[in-house]
Amino acid sequence: MAQYDTIFKNATVVNQDGEGLADIAVKDGKIVALGSVEGNAVETLDCKGLHILPGVIDTQVHFREPGLTHKEDLESGSLGAVMGGVTGVFEMPNTNPLTTTRETFEAKIEAGTNRMHCDFAFYIGGTHENVGELPMLEKLPGCAGVKVFMGSSTGSLLVADDDGVEAILRAISRRAAFHSEDEFMLEERKGLRVEGDPSSHPVWRSPEVAMSCTTRLVNLARKTGKRIHVLHISTKEEIVYLADHKDVASVEVTPHHLTLDETAYERLGTYAQMNPPVRDKVHREGIWKGVANGVADILGSDHAPHTREEKDHPYPQSHSGMTGVQTLVPTMLDHVNNGKLSLQRFVDMTSHGPNRLFGIVGKGRIAVGYDADLTIVDMKRRETITNEWIKSRAGWTPYDGVTVTGWPVGTIVRGNKVMWQGELVTPSKGQPMRFLEALPQG
Repeated sequence: MAQYDTIFKNATVVNQDGEGLADIAVKDGKIVALGSVEGNAVETLDCKGLHILPGVIDTQVHFREPGLTHKEDLESGSLGAVMGGVTGVFEMPNTNPLTTTRETFEAKIEAGTNRMHCDFAFYIGGTHENVGELPMLEKLPGCAGVKVFMGSSTGSLLVADDDGVEAILRAISRRAAFHSEDEFMLEERKGLRVEGDPSSHPVWRSPEVAMSCTTRLVNLARKTGKRIHVLHISTKEEIVYLADHKDVASVEVTPHHLTLDETAYERLGTYAQMNPPVRDKVHREGIWKGVANGVADILGSDHAPHTREEKDHPYPQSHSGMTGVQTLVPTMLDHVNNGKLSLQRFVDMTSHGPNRLFGIVGKGRIAVGYDADLTIVDMKRRETITNEWIKSRAGWTPYDGVTVTGWPVGTIVRGNKVMWQGELVTPSKGQPMRFLEALPQG
């Protein structure tokens, strides 16, 4: 009888203790042995020449279900994730209906279980109306925490005022995630948008709009003694400022803010339109400094798909957002190969970091007793990213035609070989993640 389900042999394993050749043995979805592994297995995979990373966790995606499934759903979004080497995602609450009640949250958990291709957690949206329920909602199984939009949202999901944000922070106990743009300034500055010119997007949504909101947010975190997670930092000033507030604030940066600059508007037009916006090279380099000096904690793709029709509206009627979950790993591995960050720093930002900030149970490390979530990559493989490769219902990527070095070749979720060499092998076994701060009481 086989001792193990799978042994991954001869790989370079990248983990919290460095890089080195090691075998990984898996049984019943868990890692059970590391190092030089002997024994029988149902399947032995020779990974010579490949690197095995702890499964990449993308902590900011918008998969649009329910209500906006013409451009994405939980199945198509998670298919893109596993094809790109991502083993787990945190998904956002700006759906229709909004994910702001127990009923809407649990409906999403049910919709994702054994239908999504990767493991998952969902944010609960924090609003003026549900603040009294948040202490219960943030502890629901599969909840990543509370997400608040201080700008760039509509209806009840927008909490633009300090009193509203303070009430939410006082109510909750877990780390809350924030879209930090000052809605009042955005309203005042709407006249700066130039009809038909998406390059005016970062003029309207200026660095000052982001910085104003982030300073307000940090002050509220200090006032309430609560932890905040500031999403998709887009300015050099915020990186410098947040360095002095790491006790209360963790920091997410995105591949598009690290990769694109002002020239993207000439090349891509409205397809480069994001909130907060892609800015000029000076801000991009400032964000890279935050990666180099450790101010940036984690990477999230902010995968926010829209159809071509929605992107093709003339600016500013065009929708803000781009696909990103499938391209996170290859674009960042290309940056690794270009010397912008080390492979260990990439692992720190995509697995150890999410584990540390959010207390994910059994994920984020290659360690005995942890889930066998593995991202297997070929650091020497050159590939050209194409729209045809993208599995999102949106069907496009801002990186169409871009050649990268470093490519995901295997996605293993709890021991299941989900993607291997570009093929979907084991579909739809996704399960909700568990969190140390929301463990069930027995």
